[in-house]
Amino acid sequence: MAALNLPSSAVAQAKRLVVKVGSSLVTNEGKGIDLYAVAQWAEQIASLHAQGKQMVLVSSGAIAEGMARLGWPRRPNAMHELQAAAAVGQMGLIQAYEVAFAKHGIRTAQILLTHEDLADRRRYLNARSTLYTLLGLGVVPIVNENDTVVTDEIRLGDNDTLGALVTNLIEAEALIILTDQPGLYSADPRKNPDARFIAVGQAGDPALEAMAGGSGSNIGTGGMLTKVLAAKRAANSGGHTIIASGRESNVLLRLSSGESIGTELRAILPVRSARQRWLANHLRLRGRVTLDNGAVRAITHDHKSLLAIGVSAVEGDFERGDVVACVDQHGVECGRGLINYSAADTRRIMGEPSNRIGHILGSMSDAELMHRDNMVFVRSASVNPTAG
Repeated sequence: MAALNLPSSAVAQAKRLVVKVGSSLVTNEGKGIDLYAVAQWAEQIASLHAQGKQMVLVSSGAIAEGMARLGWPRRPNAMHELQAAAAVGQMGLIQAYEVAFAKHGIRTAQILLTHEDLADRRRYLNARSTLYTLLGLGVVPIVNENDTVVTDEIRLGDNDTLGALVTNLIEAEALIILTDQPGLYSADPRKNPDARFIAVGQAGDPALEAMAGGSGSNIGTGGMLTKVLAAKRAANSGGHTIIASGRESNVLLRLSSGESIGTELRAILPVRSARQRWLANHLRLRGRVTLDNGAVRAITHDHKSLLAIGVSAVEGDFERGDVVACVDQHGVECGRGLINYSAADTRRIMGEPSNRIGHILGSMSDAELMHRDNMVFVRSASVNPTAG
């Protein structure tokens, strides 16, 4: 992995930041809300707030706090038990933040999201509008996944992913992921004494994913891999990511002053529009269409609309308006967008010129299979064509 000649912390110049704190930090390894730690983060965020930075806090800990309150030693597997723990723990979590921020004269707001809130275009825009309004009012939103109602089929899965999606949602310049580790290593330092610390890298670099491991404790759901993948997702909209220890003294203030702490994963893609941002970060695609070489070139290099004549295969069961992936002949995703025809109709018109669509289907609603205004180019994004 090539070294990058980059400036110090990307946080220094950022005007809008998302800070994500993990369960083990918030709950002192599952023992209950760590009020001292919460107070420290609130004090630092208040200082950055006073400097004119807009701050959003994505906080894990509801389920872990609920486990502590209910006396459960290990994280349960049953969904109804997880939902119950979240419902109990969310009360204490938000109360702790409200009290801590109130000491600095800052109001907070609770925002609970699910994947469906970010997958549905209207709900996505509603969430975005609410967050922008709160930031404009000087409020610090406290965001968490709505674990009390979420199910396996619609859950985001971890708050690292949620942090990246919120970064995209509000067009934040940087995502700070505070964890119980100093940052990213070339191997697990708890198992390999020769592990090398990664101070700086490029978000989306496949080598980073190979280095990352699984969940580090039985308290939370995330691990270093989810943080690396979150950085790649945040980079899709131009957001940089810093992975650092939440136990570092004044870590947020030091990052903001330009100090290099933890692992900084830099984004190289330009900032996308809000609509492209929503498309690029769709977690569950309804299907995919395979394109010939000419169609791949047309959408990626010439930024043209996708026509049915360039499609050679169709997978999934999607409807008009669903988000569908475009892949090349090797199955590599090269774009995604809102499709203008159902899977059944797409199979009937694939490989055909646009002037035959009306004849084949009996009517033609659109000449394009996907209009270029409803498409986005995706670099090295993962595809799950049948998820939904």
